Amino acid sequence: MIKRLAAAAVVVAMLGVAAGVAGAVTGSAKGPTKITIWVGFLPSTHECKVLKGLIAEYDRKAPSVQVNVGCGIRDDKIIAAIRSGNPPDVVSSFASSNVGTFCSTGAWIDLGPLLKASHINVNIFPKASQYYTQYKGVRCALPMLADDFGLYYNKTLFKQAGIKRPPRTFSELTADAKKLTKTNADGSFKIVGYDPASAFYDDQPPKITFYAPLFGARYTDSKGHSILSKDPGWTRYFRWQKSLIDYYGWDKLSRFQSTLGQEFSASNAFETGQLAMMIDGEWRVAFIKDEHPSLNYGTAPMPVDDAHPGLYGAGYINGTIVGIPKGSPHPPQAWALVKYLATDSHFLAQFSNGIRNVPSTIGSARSPEIKPDKHFATFLKIFANPHSDTTPITAVGGGYQDLIQSFAVKWQAGHVSDLHAGLVNLDKQIDAQLAQAEKGGKP
Repeated sequence: MIKRLAAAAVVVAMLGVAAGVAGAVTGSAKGPTKITIWVGFLPSTHECKVLKGLIAEYDRKAPSVQVNVGCGIRDDKIIAAIRSGNPPDVVSSFASSNVGTFCSTGAWIDLGPLLKASHINVNIFPKASQYYTQYKGVRCALPMLADDFGLYYNKTLFKQAGIKRPPRTFSELTADAKKLTKTNADGSFKIVGYDPASAFYDDQPPKITFYAPLFGARYTDSKGHSILSKDPGWTRYFRWQKSLIDYYGWDKLSRFQSTLGQEFSASNAFETGQLAMMIDGEWRVAFIKDEHPSLNYGTAPMPVDDAHPGLYGAGYINGTIVGIPKGSPHPPQAWALVKYLATDSHFLAQFSNGIRNVPSTIGSARSPEIKPDKHFATFLKIFANPHSDTTPITAVGGGYQDLIQSFAVKWQAGHVSDLHAGLVNLDKQIDAQLAQAEKGGKP
Protein backbone atom coordinates (compact mmCIF):
# COMPACT_ATOMS: atom_id res chain seq x y z
CA MET A 1 0.00 0.00 0.00
CA ILE A 2 1.28 3.47 -0.86
CA LYS A 3 1.89 5.57 2.22
CA ARG A 4 0.45 9.05 2.45
CA LEU A 5 2.74 11.80 1.25
CA ALA A 6 4.26 13.40 4.35
CA ALA A 7 5.87 16.38 2.67
CA ALA A 8 2.69 18.41 2.12
CA ALA A 9 4.07 21.22 4.28
CA VAL A 10 7.08 21.53 2.00
CA VAL A 11 4.83 21.75 -1.03
CA VAL A 12 2.71 24.39 0.70
CA ALA A 13 5.81 26.43 1.37
CA MET A 14 6.76 26.22 -2.28
CA LEU A 15 3.27 27.20 -3.33
CA GLY A 16 2.42 29.75 -0.68
CA VAL A 17 3.01 32.65 -3.01
CA ALA A 18 0.93 31.10 -5.77
CA ALA A 19 -1.96 33.46 -6.35
CA GLY A 20 -2.47 33.44 -10.10
CA VAL A 21 -1.39 31.35 -13.05
CA ALA A 22 1.57 33.45 -14.04
CA GLY A 23 2.65 34.16 -10.47
CA ALA A 24 2.60 30.50 -9.50
CA VAL A 25 4.88 29.28 -12.25
CA THR A 26 8.47 30.14 -12.93
CA GLY A 27 10.41 28.85 -15.85
CA SER A 28 14.14 28.42 -16.25
CA ALA A 29 16.72 30.26 -18.29
CA LYS A 30 16.60 27.38 -20.77
CA GLY A 31 12.92 27.91 -21.53
CA PRO A 32 9.50 27.01 -20.17
CA THR A 33 9.11 24.23 -17.63
CA LYS A 34 7.61 21.21 -19.34
CA ILE A 35 4.93 19.40 -17.38
CA THR A 36 2.52 16.57 -18.23
CA ILE A 37 -1.11 15.89 -17.45
CA TRP A 38 -2.74 12.51 -18.03
CA VAL A 39 -6.46 12.40 -18.80
CA GLY A 40 -8.93 9.64 -19.62
CA PHE A 41 -10.42 11.19 -22.76
CA LEU A 42 -9.66 8.93 -25.69
CA PRO A 43 -7.17 10.37 -28.23
CA SER A 44 -9.62 9.86 -31.09
CA THR A 45 -12.45 11.86 -29.51
CA HIS A 46 -13.30 15.53 -29.81
CA GLU A 47 -12.97 15.75 -26.00
CA CYS A 48 -9.21 15.26 -26.15
CA LYS A 49 -8.96 17.79 -28.99
CA VAL A 50 -10.98 20.40 -27.06
CA LEU A 51 -8.88 19.98 -23.92
CA LYS A 52 -5.64 20.29 -25.85
CA GLY A 53 -6.90 23.51 -27.41
CA LEU A 54 -7.74 24.98 -24.02
CA ILE A 55 -4.42 23.83 -22.56
CA ALA A 56 -2.69 25.66 -25.43
CA GLU A 57 -4.56 28.77 -24.26
CA TYR A 58 -3.26 28.15 -20.75
CA ASP A 59 0.29 27.90 -22.12
CA ARG A 60 -0.13 31.30 -23.73
CA LYS A 61 -1.30 32.76 -20.43
CA ALA A 62 1.64 31.19 -18.58
CA PRO A 63 4.55 31.23 -21.08
CA SER A 64 6.94 29.88 -18.43
CA VAL A 65 5.11 26.55 -18.64
CA GLN A 66 4.50 24.14 -21.50
CA VAL A 67 1.90 21.46 -20.81
CA ASN A 68 1.82 18.11 -22.58
CA VAL A 69 -1.58 16.37 -22.57
CA GLY A 70 -1.60 12.58 -22.54
CA CYS A 71 -5.04 11.27 -23.55
CA GLY A 72 -6.51 7.82 -23.08
CA ILE A 73 -4.83 7.19 -19.70
CA ARG A 74 -6.94 5.20 -17.25
CA ASP A 75 -6.53 4.67 -13.52
CA ASP A 76 -4.58 1.42 -13.73
CA LYS A 77 -1.78 3.14 -15.65
CA ILE A 78 -1.83 6.11 -13.27
CA ILE A 79 -1.50 3.81 -10.26
CA ALA A 80 1.32 1.84 -11.91
CA ALA A 81 3.23 5.05 -12.66
CA ILE A 82 2.89 6.26 -9.08
CA ARG A 83 4.10 2.93 -7.69
CA SER A 84 7.07 2.93 -10.04
CA GLY A 85 8.05 6.43 -8.93
CA ASN A 86 7.61 7.88 -12.42
CA PRO A 87 4.25 9.68 -12.43
CA PRO A 88 3.20 12.66 -14.54
CA ASP A 89 2.79 16.08 -12.91
CA VAL A 90 -1.01 16.10 -12.90
CA VAL A 91 -3.54 13.27 -13.22
CA SER A 92 -7.23 13.14 -14.03
CA SER A 93 -9.74 10.32 -13.67
CA PHE A 94 -13.32 9.60 -14.69
CA ALA A 95 -13.78 7.36 -11.64
CA SER A 96 -14.64 9.68 -8.77
CA SER A 97 -15.52 6.52 -6.82
CA ASN A 98 -11.78 5.80 -6.62
CA VAL A 99 -11.16 8.93 -4.55
CA GLY A 100 -11.35 6.84 -1.37
CA THR A 101 -8.39 4.78 -2.56
CA PHE A 102 -6.43 7.73 -3.91
CA CYS A 103 -6.84 9.72 -0.68
CA SER A 104 -6.42 6.96 1.89
CA THR A 105 -3.25 5.56 0.33
CA GLY A 106 -1.62 8.90 -0.44
CA ALA A 107 -1.44 8.05 -4.13
CA TRP A 108 -2.85 11.54 -4.77
CA ILE A 109 -1.60 14.19 -2.36
CA ASP A 110 -3.82 16.10 0.06
CA LEU A 111 -4.81 19.37 -1.61
CA GLY A 112 -6.33 20.83 1.56
CA PRO A 113 -3.20 22.75 2.61
CA LEU A 114 -2.74 24.05 -0.93
CA LEU A 115 -6.33 25.25 -1.13
CA LYS A 116 -5.86 27.05 2.18
CA ALA A 117 -2.60 28.66 1.05
CA SER A 118 -4.30 29.82 -2.14
CA HIS A 119 -7.34 31.12 -0.22
CA ILE A 120 -9.79 28.88 -2.09
CA ASN A 121 -13.00 27.97 -0.26
CA VAL A 122 -14.39 24.58 -1.31
CA ASN A 123 -17.89 26.04 -1.13
CA ILE A 124 -17.32 27.30 -4.67
CA PHE A 125 -18.19 23.69 -5.59
CA PRO A 126 -21.68 22.15 -5.20
CA LYS A 127 -22.13 19.76 -2.27
CA ALA A 128 -22.10 16.64 -4.44
CA SER A 129 -18.76 17.60 -6.00
CA GLN A 130 -17.35 18.42 -2.58
CA TYR A 131 -18.31 14.94 -1.39
CA TYR A 132 -16.78 12.84 -4.16
CA THR A 133 -13.44 14.67 -4.15
CA GLN A 134 -12.50 13.79 -0.56
CA TYR A 135 -12.35 10.85 1.81
CA LYS A 136 -12.51 11.18 5.59
CA GLY A 137 -11.41 14.81 5.48
CA VAL A 138 -8.55 14.35 3.03
CA ARG A 139 -9.30 16.26 -0.17
CA CYS A 140 -6.94 14.72 -2.69
CA ALA A 141 -8.91 15.76 -5.77
CA LEU A 142 -10.91 18.61 -7.23
CA PRO A 143 -13.75 18.40 -9.75
CA MET A 144 -13.00 19.20 -13.39
CA LEU A 145 -16.52 19.39 -14.79
CA ALA A 146 -19.20 16.94 -13.69
CA ASP A 147 -21.39 14.23 -15.19
CA ASP A 148 -24.97 13.20 -14.65
CA PHE A 149 -27.18 10.75 -16.48
CA GLY A 150 -30.52 11.12 -18.19
CA LEU A 151 -32.68 9.65 -20.94
CA TYR A 152 -31.99 10.08 -24.64
CA TYR A 153 -34.95 9.26 -26.88
CA ASN A 154 -35.46 9.19 -30.65
CA LYS A 155 -38.32 11.55 -31.49
CA THR A 156 -38.86 10.10 -34.94
CA LEU A 157 -39.30 6.57 -33.57
CA PHE A 158 -41.53 7.89 -30.79
CA LYS A 159 -43.82 9.53 -33.34
CA GLN A 160 -43.98 6.37 -35.43
CA ALA A 161 -44.98 4.39 -32.34
CA GLY A 162 -47.58 6.97 -31.28
CA ILE A 163 -45.72 7.88 -28.07
CA LYS A 164 -46.26 11.54 -27.20
CA ARG A 165 -43.75 12.14 -24.38
CA PRO A 166 -40.76 10.47 -22.72
CA PRO A 167 -41.60 7.97 -19.94
CA ARG A 168 -41.55 9.14 -16.33
CA THR A 169 -41.80 5.80 -14.52
CA PHE A 170 -40.20 2.44 -15.20
CA SER A 171 -43.54 0.87 -15.99
CA GLU A 172 -44.00 3.52 -18.70
CA LEU A 173 -40.45 2.90 -19.92
CA THR A 174 -41.14 -0.82 -20.21
CA ALA A 175 -44.35 -0.27 -22.16
CA ASP A 176 -42.68 2.23 -24.49
CA ALA A 177 -39.66 -0.04 -25.00
CA LYS A 178 -41.91 -2.86 -26.16
CA LYS A 179 -43.76 -0.57 -28.60
CA LEU A 180 -40.50 0.75 -30.02
CA THR A 181 -38.80 -2.61 -30.53
CA LYS A 182 -38.72 -3.88 -34.13
CA THR A 183 -37.48 -7.18 -35.57
CA ASN A 184 -36.02 -8.27 -38.88
CA ALA A 185 -37.53 -10.98 -41.08
CA ASP A 186 -35.35 -13.62 -39.40
CA GLY A 187 -36.60 -12.60 -35.95
CA SER A 188 -33.44 -10.78 -34.90
CA PHE A 189 -33.74 -7.30 -33.49
CA LYS A 190 -33.62 -4.35 -35.85
CA ILE A 191 -34.37 -1.76 -33.16
CA VAL A 192 -34.48 -2.30 -29.39
CA GLY A 193 -36.64 0.10 -27.43
CA TYR A 194 -34.40 0.19 -24.36
CA ASP A 195 -31.54 -2.06 -23.33
CA PRO A 196 -31.38 -2.46 -19.51
CA ALA A 197 -28.43 -4.85 -19.50
CA SER A 198 -25.52 -4.25 -17.15
CA ALA A 199 -22.06 -4.05 -18.76
CA PHE A 200 -23.55 -2.81 -22.04
CA TYR A 201 -22.07 0.57 -22.90
CA ASP A 202 -21.46 2.93 -19.95
CA ASP A 203 -19.95 0.31 -17.64
CA GLN A 204 -17.33 2.57 -16.03
CA PRO A 205 -18.43 3.36 -13.41
CA PRO A 206 -20.58 0.22 -13.34
CA LYS A 207 -23.86 1.02 -15.06
CA ILE A 208 -25.95 -0.37 -12.23
CA THR A 209 -24.98 2.61 -10.06
CA PHE A 210 -26.84 4.93 -12.46
CA TYR A 211 -30.16 3.41 -11.36
CA ALA A 212 -29.82 3.59 -7.56
CA PRO A 213 -31.10 7.20 -7.18
CA LEU A 214 -34.01 6.39 -9.52
CA PHE A 215 -35.22 3.63 -7.19
CA GLY A 216 -34.31 5.44 -3.97
CA ALA A 217 -31.90 2.61 -3.25
CA ARG A 218 -29.36 2.97 -0.45
CA TYR A 219 -26.03 1.18 -0.26
CA THR A 220 -25.26 1.16 3.47
CA ASP A 221 -26.82 1.66 6.89
CA SER A 222 -25.71 4.20 9.48
CA LYS A 223 -22.82 1.94 10.50
CA GLY A 224 -21.52 1.55 6.98
CA HIS A 225 -22.74 -2.02 6.47
CA SER A 226 -23.97 -3.06 3.04
CA ILE A 227 -27.78 -3.34 2.90
CA LEU A 228 -28.59 -4.25 -0.69
CA SER A 229 -30.59 -7.26 0.49
CA LYS A 230 -32.53 -5.15 3.00
CA ASP A 231 -33.27 -2.04 0.95
CA PRO A 232 -36.36 -2.70 -1.20
CA GLY A 233 -35.13 -0.32 -3.91
CA TRP A 234 -32.48 -2.79 -5.05
CA THR A 235 -34.95 -5.67 -5.26
CA ARG A 236 -37.36 -3.54 -7.30
CA TYR A 237 -34.54 -2.50 -9.63
CA PHE A 238 -33.27 -6.03 -10.22
CA ARG A 239 -36.74 -7.40 -10.83
CA TRP A 240 -37.56 -4.62 -13.30
CA GLN A 241 -34.29 -5.18 -15.16
CA LYS A 242 -34.76 -8.93 -15.40
CA SER A 243 -38.39 -8.67 -16.49
CA LEU A 244 -37.50 -6.52 -19.51
CA ILE A 245 -34.52 -8.72 -20.41
CA ASP A 246 -36.73 -11.81 -20.21
CA TYR A 247 -39.20 -10.11 -22.55
CA TYR A 248 -36.45 -9.73 -25.14
CA GLY A 249 -34.74 -13.03 -24.39
CA TRP A 250 -31.21 -12.88 -23.01
CA ASP A 251 -29.55 -14.79 -25.87
CA LYS A 252 -31.40 -12.77 -28.49
CA LEU A 253 -30.52 -9.47 -26.79
CA SER A 254 -26.88 -10.53 -26.48
CA ARG A 255 -26.70 -11.28 -30.20
CA PHE A 256 -28.15 -7.85 -30.93
CA GLN A 257 -25.55 -6.17 -28.72
CA SER A 258 -22.75 -8.01 -30.53
CA THR A 259 -23.73 -6.33 -33.80
CA LEU A 260 -23.65 -2.77 -32.46
CA GLY A 261 -20.94 -0.16 -32.94
CA GLN A 262 -18.68 1.01 -30.14
CA GLU A 263 -20.08 3.35 -27.52
CA PHE A 264 -17.69 6.23 -28.17
CA SER A 265 -17.89 6.26 -31.93
CA ALA A 266 -20.16 7.52 -34.68
CA SER A 267 -21.57 3.97 -34.76
CA ASN A 268 -23.08 4.31 -31.28
CA ALA A 269 -26.39 2.42 -31.38
CA PHE A 270 -28.54 5.35 -30.28
CA GLU A 271 -26.91 7.66 -32.79
CA THR A 272 -27.54 5.17 -35.61
CA GLY A 273 -31.17 4.59 -34.60
CA GLN A 274 -30.73 1.00 -33.40
CA LEU A 275 -31.67 1.97 -29.84
CA ALA A 276 -34.82 4.06 -29.47
CA MET A 277 -33.97 5.09 -25.90
CA MET A 278 -30.76 5.04 -23.89
CA ILE A 279 -29.42 6.15 -20.53
CA ASP A 280 -26.29 8.23 -21.03
CA GLY A 281 -24.35 11.19 -19.75
CA GLU A 282 -24.60 14.78 -20.86
CA TRP A 283 -21.53 14.45 -23.07
CA ARG A 284 -23.57 12.53 -25.63
CA VAL A 285 -25.09 15.88 -26.67
CA ALA A 286 -21.70 16.96 -28.03
CA PHE A 287 -21.07 13.60 -29.69
CA ILE A 288 -24.40 13.75 -31.52
CA LYS A 289 -23.80 17.31 -32.65
CA ASP A 290 -20.40 16.31 -34.02
CA GLU A 291 -21.32 12.92 -35.50
CA HIS A 292 -25.05 12.94 -36.33
CA PRO A 293 -26.29 16.55 -36.24
CA SER A 294 -29.49 15.69 -38.10
CA LEU A 295 -30.63 13.13 -35.51
CA ASN A 296 -34.12 14.04 -34.26
CA TYR A 297 -33.85 13.34 -30.55
CA GLY A 298 -34.73 14.65 -27.14
CA THR A 299 -33.36 14.47 -23.62
CA ALA A 300 -35.24 14.08 -20.34
CA PRO A 301 -34.65 12.90 -16.79
CA MET A 302 -34.59 9.12 -16.46
CA PRO A 303 -37.85 7.49 -15.38
CA VAL A 304 -38.12 6.55 -11.72
CA ASP A 305 -39.54 3.69 -9.67
CA ASP A 306 -43.33 3.72 -9.76
CA ALA A 307 -43.27 3.65 -5.95
CA HIS A 308 -41.31 6.92 -5.83
CA PRO A 309 -42.74 9.35 -8.43
CA GLY A 310 -41.39 12.29 -6.42
CA LEU A 311 -37.86 11.32 -7.46
CA TYR A 312 -38.55 12.26 -11.08
CA GLY A 313 -36.04 14.83 -12.26
CA ALA A 314 -33.16 13.35 -10.29
CA GLY A 315 -30.27 11.23 -11.51
CA TYR A 316 -26.87 9.78 -10.82
CA ILE A 317 -23.99 12.26 -10.45
CA ASN A 318 -20.25 11.80 -10.64
CA GLY A 319 -17.51 13.71 -12.38
CA THR A 320 -14.06 13.94 -13.82
CA ILE A 321 -11.55 14.65 -11.07
CA VAL A 322 -8.08 16.12 -11.16
CA GLY A 323 -5.20 15.97 -8.69
CA ILE A 324 -1.47 15.75 -8.09
CA PRO A 325 0.08 12.27 -7.83
CA LYS A 326 2.65 11.35 -5.24
CA GLY A 327 6.08 12.06 -6.73
CA SER A 328 4.88 14.76 -9.13
CA PRO A 329 8.09 16.12 -10.76
CA HIS A 330 7.06 19.79 -10.64
CA PRO A 331 4.73 20.40 -7.67
CA PRO A 332 4.39 24.22 -7.97
CA GLN A 333 3.54 24.07 -11.66
CA ALA A 334 1.27 21.09 -11.05
CA TRP A 335 -0.76 22.95 -8.42
CA ALA A 336 -1.07 26.03 -10.62
CA LEU A 337 -2.49 23.88 -13.42
CA VAL A 338 -4.85 21.93 -11.12
CA LYS A 339 -6.12 25.16 -9.64
CA TYR A 340 -6.79 26.59 -13.09
CA LEU A 341 -8.56 23.47 -14.37
CA ALA A 342 -10.77 23.22 -11.29
CA THR A 343 -11.59 26.84 -10.44
CA ASP A 344 -11.18 29.12 -13.45
CA SER A 345 -14.67 30.02 -14.67
CA HIS A 346 -13.53 30.87 -18.18
CA PHE A 347 -11.82 27.51 -18.64
CA LEU A 348 -14.73 25.56 -17.15
CA ALA A 349 -17.30 27.38 -19.30
CA GLN A 350 -15.31 26.87 -22.49
CA PHE A 351 -14.58 23.23 -21.66
CA SER A 352 -18.27 22.69 -20.91
CA ASN A 353 -19.20 24.26 -24.24
CA GLY A 354 -16.71 22.06 -26.05
CA ILE A 355 -17.50 18.65 -24.56
CA ARG A 356 -20.87 19.38 -22.95
CA ASN A 357 -20.02 18.27 -19.44
CA VAL A 358 -21.68 20.05 -16.51
CA PRO A 359 -19.70 23.03 -15.11
CA SER A 360 -18.39 22.06 -11.68
CA THR A 361 -18.26 25.37 -9.81
CA ILE A 362 -21.30 27.38 -8.86
CA GLY A 363 -19.87 30.43 -10.62
CA SER A 364 -19.05 28.67 -13.88
CA ALA A 365 -22.54 27.13 -14.05
CA ARG A 366 -23.92 30.66 -14.15
CA SER A 367 -21.30 32.00 -16.52
CA PRO A 368 -22.56 34.06 -19.48
CA GLU A 369 -19.99 32.16 -21.54
CA ILE A 370 -22.07 28.95 -21.29
CA LYS A 371 -23.79 28.40 -24.62
CA PRO A 372 -27.51 27.59 -24.31
CA ASP A 373 -28.66 24.20 -25.61
CA LYS A 374 -32.08 22.63 -24.92
CA HIS A 375 -30.63 19.11 -24.93
CA PHE A 376 -27.87 20.03 -22.52
CA ALA A 377 -30.18 22.06 -20.26
CA THR A 378 -31.81 18.82 -19.09
CA PHE A 379 -28.58 17.76 -17.43
CA LEU A 380 -28.05 21.09 -15.70
CA LYS A 381 -31.46 20.57 -14.06
CA ILE A 382 -30.63 16.98 -13.07
CA PHE A 383 -27.39 18.14 -11.47
CA ALA A 384 -29.27 20.75 -9.44
CA ASN A 385 -32.06 18.38 -8.35
CA PRO A 386 -31.87 17.77 -4.56
CA HIS A 387 -32.65 14.07 -5.04
CA SER A 388 -29.74 13.51 -7.42
CA ASP A 389 -27.07 11.42 -5.75
CA THR A 390 -23.71 9.77 -6.17
CA THR A 391 -22.13 6.58 -4.87
CA PRO A 392 -20.49 6.20 -1.44
CA ILE A 393 -16.79 7.05 -1.31
CA THR A 394 -14.94 4.19 0.41
CA ALA A 395 -11.41 2.96 1.02
CA VAL A 396 -11.88 0.33 -1.71
CA GLY A 397 -12.72 2.95 -4.30
CA GLY A 398 -15.10 1.42 -6.82
CA GLY A 399 -14.35 -2.14 -5.71
CA TYR A 400 -17.74 -2.64 -4.10
CA GLN A 401 -19.40 -1.39 -7.30
CA ASP A 402 -17.53 -4.04 -9.26
CA LEU A 403 -18.97 -6.70 -6.93
CA ILE A 404 -22.48 -5.35 -7.54
CA GLN A 405 -21.89 -5.26 -11.27
CA SER A 406 -20.59 -8.83 -11.30
CA PHE A 407 -23.71 -9.98 -9.48
CA ALA A 408 -25.95 -8.01 -11.88
CA VAL A 409 -24.36 -9.68 -14.90
CA LYS A 410 -25.05 -13.13 -13.46
CA TRP A 411 -28.59 -12.17 -12.47
CA GLN A 412 -29.56 -10.77 -15.87
CA ALA A 413 -28.24 -13.89 -17.64
CA GLY A 414 -30.39 -16.15 -15.46
CA HIS A 415 -27.55 -17.60 -13.38
CA VAL A 416 -29.03 -16.50 -10.01
CA SER A 417 -32.11 -18.47 -8.95
CA ASP A 418 -32.79 -16.74 -5.62
CA LEU A 419 -32.49 -12.94 -5.78
CA HIS A 420 -32.73 -12.32 -2.04
CA ALA A 421 -30.18 -15.00 -1.16
CA GLY A 422 -27.88 -13.63 -3.83
CA LEU A 423 -28.14 -10.11 -2.40
CA VAL A 424 -27.48 -11.40 1.13
CA ASN A 425 -24.29 -13.04 -0.11
CA LEU A 426 -23.38 -9.88 -2.00
CA ASP A 427 -23.73 -7.83 1.21
CA LYS A 428 -21.32 -10.22 2.93
CA GLN A 429 -18.78 -9.87 0.11
CA ILE A 430 -18.97 -6.07 0.20
CA ASP A 431 -18.65 -5.92 4.00
CA ALA A 432 -15.63 -8.23 3.89
CA GLN A 433 -14.02 -6.13 1.18
CA LEU A 434 -14.56 -2.90 3.13
CA ALA A 435 -13.31 -4.47 6.37
CA GLN A 436 -10.11 -5.59 4.69
CA ALA A 437 -9.48 -2.13 3.32
CA GLU A 438 -10.13 -0.44 6.65
CA LYS A 439 -7.55 -2.76 8.26
CA GLY A 440 -4.96 -1.67 5.76
CA GLY A 441 -5.17 -4.51 3.27
CA LYS A 442 -5.03 -3.87 -0.42
CA PRO A 443 -8.43 -3.43 -2.05
